[in-house]
Amino acid sequence: MTFKTLSNTVGNTPLVELVRLPSLFGVPASTKVLVKLEGNNPAGSVKDRPALSMIKRAAARGDIQPGDTLIEATSGNTGIALAMASAMMGLKMILIMPEHLSIERRQSMAAYGAEIILTPKEIGMEGARDLALQMQQEGKGKILDQFSNPDNPLAHYEGTGPEIWRDTEGSITHFVSSMGTTGTIMGTSKYLLEQNPSVQIIGVQPEEGAQIPGIRKWPEEYLPSIYDASRVNKLEYVSQEAAEETTRQLAKVEGVFVGVSSGGALYAALQIAKGQENAVVVSIACDRGDRYLSTGIFPA
Repeated sequence: MTFKTLSNTVGNTPLVELVRLPSLFGVPASTKVLVKLEGNNPAGSVKDRPALSMIKRAAARGDIQPGDTLIEATSGNTGIALAMASAMMGLKMILIMPEHLSIERRQSMAAYGAEIILTPKEIGMEGARDLALQMQQEGKGKILDQFSNPDNPLAHYEGTGPEIWRDTEGSITHFVSSMGTTGTIMGTSKYLLEQNPSVQIIGVQPEEGAQIPGIRKWPEEYLPSIYDASRVNKLEYVSQEAAEETTRQLAKVEGVFVGVSSGGALYAALQIAKGQENAVVVSIACDRGDRYLSTGIFPA
């Protein structure tokens, strides 16, 4: 008898229709709003897909060997997923992240055995990325670089996109995703647009001044090289207040407990859906809400 290993459980996450929340936002009854629950992956987020893809493919090419040390700058979910995948494959993991991000994410990385280096809040993810490059140059490890690694969007081209197409039976009209490294929106959009070029691809970014974990608007010099603006029809900008309130409503009204980037993406999806009849709008719920309990998003 052959049994599954942990790596076989990544992907094929549920795609669920929201029942009550769309009507509260004024979405026509003929339009369906669906959420893909990526928190059901084994390390708890959509980043399980690219983390496993980047490590397995690098190992297959001989770029990394058992016992090697990997270095990655992360805001949380990619780091947790890479720490899990590294533990599975006998690799050492150094993760660099801004100091102000939630303690739950730090604790999760440490549970998988990763070494964590915190950088000052003021230098943000850009500073964390710079430090990772410096450490690689000093010979302290190898960077997979989720921001430029084609194995990141490839995971979504081979997994997330086909799953959405299958589970909507090809009826999807709009795909909405928050943008960080942009791997999810790039890989998924490539697959969906190959099936139906009329599918609308909407990227979600934070409004000026908003601090939404997992959603970023990069300065030009730090823009991920995997990003191709030609595959995004529209950018939606979400305030911190809207992202947080939608996250709370999802839990209270639908029983869907997710993180703030998921609330931000869903807020944008609901705004899009309000103006559509007979549409099928799919949004990505990147992770679970228990990863943010210490932030005060969900008051006791």
